Amino acid sequence: MGYRNRLEAGAALADRLAEYTANPDAIALGLVRGGVPVAAEVARRLQIPLDALVVRKLGVPWAPEVAFGAVGPGGVQVLNKEISSKLEPDEMNPVIRHEQHELTRRERLFRLGRGRLDLTGRTAIIIDDGLATGATAEAAVAVARTLSAARVVMAAPVGATAAVDRLRPLADEVVCPLMSEAFGSVSRYYDDFRQIPDAEVTRLLAA
Repeated sequence: MGYRNRLEAGAALADRLAEYTANPDAIALGLVRGGVPVAAEVARRLQIPLDALVVRKLGVPWAPEVAFGAVGPGGVQVLNKEISSKLEPDEMNPVIRHEQHELTRRERLFRLGRGRLDLTGRTAIIIDDGLATGATAEAAVAVARTLSAARVVMAAPVGATAAVDRLRPLADEVVCPLMSEAFGSVSRYYDDFRQIPDAEVTRLLAA
């Protein structure tokens, strides 16, 4: 069970978020990059604004797909204790420095000159294309809180049950239509899970 592509996943997610349709306080925040096409479809169907939230996963040096944490704007840093506790500082620090640099670059690129994101008093619906460990999503929720969101909803079309459980105490609401105990990777749940180029993210946000 899964989705043909991120567009179909966004449509399915929008159905689960229908209560926010035309809500003047709600905003869809796509996690760069894969979450933006999903969020764009949610924003279109719910008739709410779209923006991007840049959060970078911290991957284990010899297994980059395994996250030991994540970083976000404003100095937010979240560590996955189960994994980070097994790493030495000199293994983690170069990764943290690199991802903070990349985060700054992407913020500059995808903010499109709009200035810093302000979520004061708003319902921030943070959207990614999937939740594997939940580390990136946890950082995103922390960023939204830092930006004074009144309510934080974490939403993804697919997710590991453990990741969703990890996020429930942190977000005001977690929406995930398809969950699995034996999750594997996000790509398993999409027929088309191509990488999203920067240009497509920029186009979706500009539109």
